[in-house]
Amino acid sequence: MKLIYCIASVYNPGGMERVLLNKLRWFAAQGGYELLLVTTDQQGRPPFYAFPEEVRMIDLDINYSVDNGSPALQKIVSYFRKRRLHRERLSALLMQERADIVVSLYPSESSFIPDIRDGSRKVLELHLNKFFRLQYGRKGLLGLADRFRSWQDERIVRRFDKFVVLTEEDARYWGNLPNLAVIPNAALQIPQVTREEQSRRVIAVGRLDYQKGFDRLIDAWARIPSAVREGWRLDIFGQGEWETMLRERIAAHGIEDSARINAPTKQIFDEYATSAFLVMSSHYEGFPMVMIEAMACGLPVVSFGFKCGPRDIIREGGNGLVVPEGDVPALASAMARLMSDDALRERMSQEARQVVETYSEENVMQQWKQCFDSLTA
Repeated sequence: MKLIYCIASVYNPGGMERVLLNKLRWFAAQGGYELLLVTTDQQGRPPFYAFPEEVRMIDLDINYSVDNGSPALQKIVSYFRKRRLHRERLSALLMQERADIVVSLYPSESSFIPDIRDGSRKVLELHLNKFFRLQYGRKGLLGLADRFRSWQDERIVRRFDKFVVLTEEDARYWGNLPNLAVIPNAALQIPQVTREEQSRRVIAVGRLDYQKGFDRLIDAWARIPSAVREGWRLDIFGQGEWETMLRERIAAHGIEDSARINAPTKQIFDEYATSAFLVMSSHYEGFPMVMIEAMACGLPVVSFGFKCGPRDIIREGGNGLVVPEGDVPALASAMARLMSDDALRERMSQEARQVVETYSEENVMQQWKQCFDSLTA
């Protein structure tokens, strides 16, 4: 079976990139699959993760991201010009490759890829959630474009042979679509690492941008009484355009002795092993892969109740704590509760490990295999 995956780029250490890597590794290990990865914005940069040698990689040289930060009107005009070029190049490639399945990881080619008559079955895989375009609350022309494209999404997803979301919560928002399926991301086989049970470190992982909300996490950390924070530290791992702002926020709170911004690491499981629990301060997610990985390593989770994922994965008081979305004092209180109670953390740690039973790689990838087999039967 020939599979083509379409994604913007794979040079960042993002969760979606890591999930895609793991899927391609699994298919490569099975044998019988021809695998092609198509990007639009790689710009000659090497992949952050080492993809299997069985995966061919082609960049279409569209480069939507070059326009980030441009004035609104210029950005919109450039987007439509680049989308036309994207359609021409991707159409030519698909007609040449003649794949069995083409998967779009959303959103660049989603508006036109069902119209490419190359004989493949088209699958749309959403790693965000239904409301992802509206989370920034942008105004003016860009805000109008966000609302229009969100309305347009509801029509686009119906045109695919299969539309896959990551959580039952998100599936409810989309409604009763005949092509809708829920396939979560998988918890990988976790490397054999020994977790430090008496660790006094809180960890957060993700891109340093609006979505991950680390400004809210830093504010919450600063609210925890110094007597509780004594001996503890907060380590945030990531890179992005908010790095300078977040460092300045830490300094403004006067908490440089206990809060740090760290560069991304390819050895994240070693960092989980030396942490007590994970905090997620995101404004939104499609499926919080970091949450699954950390829990599989035995880390309880403290999280805002954002859309989507926490309420699918966290059993309140069992393997973690969920506080109302955006309630910074509540996030601080939940962190302080875990920091102050060794027995509670250890009990939650034992329950957190059970996440692998639901999200094992074999279970999840068998769902993908069955999906592709049914489409090509």
